Amino acid sequence: MMVGSKVDYDISNLYIPKDSKGDTEYQKSFIATLTIIVRDKDGKVIKRYKQKSHSPTANFIGLMLPTSYYGASNTCWTLTTTSNTTFTYVPYDNSCSNGNYNFINYPGNGTNYNVYLINIMVGSGTQSNPYNAYNLASPIANGSGTGQLLYSSLTIPENITINGNQAYFIISQIITNKSGKTITISELGLIISMTVSQTNENGKGTGNILTWYDTLSSPISISNDQSITIYYNFSVNA
Repeated sequence: MMVGSKVDYDISNLYIPKDSKGDTEYQKSFIATLTIIVRDKDGKVIKRYKQKSHSPTANFIGLMLPTSYYGASNTCWTLTTTSNTTFTYVPYDNSCSNGNYNFINYPGNGTNYNVYLINIMVGSGTQSNPYNAYNLASPIANGSGTGQLLYSSLTIPENITINGNQAYFIISQIITNKSGKTITISELGLIISMTVSQTNENGKGTGNILTWYDTLSSPISISNDQSITIYYNFSVNA
């Protein structure tokens, strides 16, 4: 996937240090990478940044657990929204849900979202324990006022790309500074929108969920009229 303005850059070829010199199996695993391209007001690339991404939250882990976990443990998983409200999820009919599935019922939540993923949120804080994070430490709101950034719509591929022994998908979003001041970002995360209903339709939980979180190893400052394009690349190599 090529990105850039007058000059294109292949984000797949930006160098990332290996975890160790002996990490010979580095390319034979699940890999998540984060790339940020900074552009000036004319669209010229002025900085490229890339790091390994490895911080799924508890919300993500709960949604990825197999149904056998819920059957064996007889428990539900508590999802925490970015507003710090909670609701339970279980794809298995057990006692914690009164014999009902707390299934994902989407969209059906009064929004116009056409996908679960709705935003790459950026912020100006940091957190030491991403697993327990339910929101960014200091999220930056959408807008052109003081301390705000303008978020474009999230770009999501329709299919997973297969290239030789690699399968991957890349999601991206453009964020522009129109606040009049320089804004520094130091954290970001993936936000999904979810609605959970019971099979008897008597219970329902809805909210925005933080599923992935990263702290930047080097904060990025965005001057007024500059923009950044953020790319999350999730790939599996055989």
